[in-house]
Amino acid sequence: MSFDYEELDYQPTELGDLMLRRRRLPQLGDLDIFEVKLGDYFLMSSLYHEAEWQLSKLGLAATEGEALDVVVGGLGLGYTAVSALEDERLASLVVVDYLKPVIEWHQRGLVPMGETLNLDERCRLVHGDFFSMSRDVSKSFDPLYPEKKHDAILLDIDHTPTNVLHQTNTRFYTEEGLRELATRLKPRGVFALWADGEPEADFTKHLQKVFAEAEAHKVVFANPVTKGESCGAVYVAKLA
Repeated sequence: MSFDYEELDYQPTELGDLMLRRRRLPQLGDLDIFEVKLGDYFLMSSLYHEAEWQLSKLGLAATEGEALDVVVGGLGLGYTAVSALEDERLASLVVVDYLKPVIEWHQRGLVPMGETLNLDERCRLVHGDFFSMSRDVSKSFDPLYPEKKHDAILLDIDHTPTNVLHQTNTRFYTEEGLRELATRLKPRGVFALWADGEPEADFTKHLQKVFAEAEAHKVVFANPVTKGESCGAVYVAKLA
């Protein structure tokens, strides 16, 4: 049964109180909207997921070959991960999320994408700190295969490279942090990042110092609440 407003889960975390809720807006009829709030911040809404889809589409479009091994940093409501699974070349998908309750939402079927992720044998949800894992270059993002490198790493955690959920994340977006990440990729491997708002030229320049190719895409999508448009950025970088 659907309600105009329902709190599906509420749990304290190290980053603040985490809430999953479902609601409806009169102007959108019987559409169920799933929203995630962390502390005072709205992290995501099922109303706005075009940029998350495009993160996967643009990132994987830049990859080469077959039997792709892919990492997604940040599970959220699952849009990036599900979009990756739609690529027929995908062989394995590891989705890393710092917040264990978010993984449990999908496992318990509290969010719409959970069933798709749980039933696909190519996909595994991993509880871990993506940024700490990126710094530890001695191990893979895949805990089952410590030596494994990946064809693509798709990241959707912080709001932007300069507006992060925790200050310790800022190091990742430096040249040093990006070089550490690049060691996890196969030759010609791809790193793609979603960010809110307009692309930031300074971050594209950081990527160009580490990767052989780097560009930023502006993703414009309809905003059903304002009846206008919003935008996000997808950065795509590729090794030599």
